[in-house]
Amino acid sequence: MNLQLQDRLIPGTKLKRSDMDNLTGLDFLKRVFFVSEGVMLTQIRDISGIDSSTLQNWTKRGWVVNSRSKKYNMDQVAHILIINMLRSCMQLDHIDFLIHYINGKVDDTSDDIISDSGLYDYICRILSNMMDSEQVSLSNVRGLVEAVTTDYEEPVPGARDRLVRALEVIVVTYTAALLKRHADELFVELQQ
Repeated sequence: MNLQLQDRLIPGTKLKRSDMDNLTGLDFLKRVFFVSEGVMLTQIRDISGIDSSTLQNWTKRGWVVNSRSKKYNMDQVAHILIINMLRSCMQLDHIDFLIHYINGKVDDTSDDIISDSGLYDYICRILSNMMDSEQVSLSNVRGLVEAVTTDYEEPVPGARDRLVRALEVIVVTYTAALLKRHADELFVELQQ
């Protein structure tokens, strides 16, 4: 099945790509953090659409690291956006497992095989390549993942395989989220 999906939003956000000069991934995060080393909870709500109680619940459950001085850094925001982009089509405990599979403990960066902002950038680059291609199918997602991650350097043996496998799950899940969003829009049209 060929996927001819277009995502008008920046993954994990409620922001239109066109309003941000079609930036995604690390370029988008750098724009958000251009003026400041951190963003406040209200800014995360504005970017992602996540309400404060949801973010506090994620923090309480250990899925998100607490802010420092009420500010979130780039990796924390990327981490939040990754959870947000997957949650409509994946159970939160599965997202939690996936994040641990990639980077171990959320509050310990010493066991990470990639920074959260680097992971978010790979996700966005893969998704952009998928949307730009006319010949993308679910059967060749792994090839796209491997092509985008050619510059990845393993900090430990086996890290690349873990990253590629996890990215494949993330990209397919987000594709399912796009399909779900499209189906929801079609359903709303039926009701009018």
